[in-house]
Amino acid sequence: MWNYNDKVMEHFLHPHNAGEIENPDGVGEVGNASCGDALRLTFKLDENGRIADARFKTFGCVSAIASSSALTDLIKGMTLDEAAKVTNQDIVKLLGELPEEKMHCSVMGMEALQAAIAHYRGEKNPFECDDADHEGKLVCKCFGVTDVKIRKVARENHLHKAEDITHYCKAGGACGACLDEIQQILDDLWAAAPAAAAAPAATFASLPVMQRVMRVQEVIDKEIKPLLEQDGGSIELIDIQGSRILVRLQGRCASCPAAGATLKHTVEDKLREFVSPELTVESI
Repeated sequence: MWNYNDKVMEHFLHPHNAGEIENPDGVGEVGNASCGDALRLTFKLDENGRIADARFKTFGCVSAIASSSALTDLIKGMTLDEAAKVTNQDIVKLLGELPEEKMHCSVMGMEALQAAIAHYRGEKNPFECDDADHEGKLVCKCFGVTDVKIRKVARENHLHKAEDITHYCKAGGACGACLDEIQQILDDLWAAAPAAAAAPAATFASLPVMQRVMRVQEVIDKEIKPLLEQDGGSIELIDIQGSRILVRLQGRCASCPAAGATLKHTVEDKLREFVSPELTVESI
């Protein structure tokens, strides 16, 4: 029996915003009931582009229901740009705490929100994992988790052990055959991070133009291009204007319907992680 605080139990016993919005603007579905947890999130925007209503349907445990309930409370009144920045840690903070072994429920909420925003914007769900069109290499076959997702969860939550990854996204929690590979991914990630993140965000804008270009180009070459090339794509740095990074997608990425998601969840995320959190990426 898990020990839950009063706030978690309140959201579980009396969930807020349960149900589904008729004719929603955004719909996000993540998880799989056969694996234990599934979440469907719907939202409606007002005339100012803010989230006027958000509702959920969740198949899962106390933590899954409570996280979904807290998420809908959290995002009401936000613009989509504000909602896109919500992390699983924001959900946990609103709840007070969650058992470490149940953190994957808060991650599921964050993913459902990002999937719903992608749906509204006409972009591909960045967390679809029930077919062969994975972003990255499939590591955990039991739960459909890729190396890209493992790195993302690890970076956002500062995870260094395979068992922590299991708590946050279930990878390795069934047969356990992928645990060694997960640990190797984490070891490689954190071994490379110090060198790649040499320039703090506060000093990037003050660097000479050539150094800024070299810094961004290095991350593109080492961190971004290899991911895009797996799907027959590539990317070219065009210009840097303050905190705006102008790029041109190439190859299959240039005509891909999910190009917007690639810019946001691959290119921009990588540059924010390794160069400066203030950066935004635009395609020309």
